[in-house]
Amino acid sequence: MGKQVWKPGTVLYPVPAVMVSCGDFNGIKNILTIAWTGIINSDPAMTYISVRPERYSYNIIKDTGEFVINVTTEELAFAADFCGVRSGEDVNKFKKLNLSAEKASIVKCPVIGESPINIECKVKDIVNLGTHDMFISEVVSVLSDEKYMDETGRFNFEKSRPLCYSHGEYYGLGKYLGKFGYSVKKNKK
Repeated sequence: MGKQVWKPGTVLYPVPAVMVSCGDFNGIKNILTIAWTGIINSDPAMTYISVRPERYSYNIIKDTGEFVINVTTEELAFAADFCGVRSGEDVNKFKKLNLSAEKASIVKCPVIGESPINIECKVKDIVNLGTHDMFISEVVSVLSDEKYMDETGRFNFEKSRPLCYSHGEYYGLGKYLGKFGYSVKKNKK
């Protein structure tokens, strides 16, 4: 079989489907769904989200310089989809979806209480890339839901059933295949 040549495009899938909360507790708060996000550095912990400038949340994030990446789960799939197709200019997504807007530990914008992991971020730079602007941000705090902690104090991501996005469709992560480094691990004799 041969390979087809396609025009350049975004075909690196799957990616995380996260809900980003922004705003404050003085009346403005919103949630938008983001699939263009990831880790860009470990120390200091840095991440990014890419947002179209015409999105309602864009100016909220730009003006406040803060946001929270809320990890989604299979249970939050409907909410993640809704927050990606409805504008916060027209609907209060927290209220409509019965999601809890809870106080963050450092940033002023709310975290989504139903999310198992909330990653609090402060914007360090905004890079215009074309259709989207990338908010390069420092992770200033991470909140984790205690119900997913195991007896050793490790967060059990599998138990939280995280959600991913692949070319227009949402998926759970599937079955466990191995731990980092399993391909070179020496067998015990």
